[in-house]
Amino acid sequence: MDIPKIEHSSNEQRGIFVMKDEGKTIASLTYGLKDDTMTIDHTEVNEAFEGNGLGGKLVKASYEYARDNGLKVNPLCPFTEVVFDNHPEWSHVRV
Repeated sequence: MDIPKIEHSSNEQRGIFVMKDEGKTIASLTYGLKDDTMTIDHTEVNEAFEGNGLGGKLVKASYEYARDNGLKVNPLCPFTEVVFDNHPEWSHVRV
């Protein structure tokens, strides 16, 4: 499977990272933004696309976004928390 491009959009309070296949969302990660902290509240991958590492790619994209924009990350979503736990080198952005 070719890994789809990750798209990101946000406003002052919320944001989303998404992957699409043929125009349909197949994976997403959502977060709230307050006081320079991204609170990741949900990561979801369409059942038909599970097992391809898409969720992990979204979490990595959120980490890179936080790092590049001087934000902290609160991985409230259990999946995201596990990914952050598996990447101690990301701890500098973790709340």
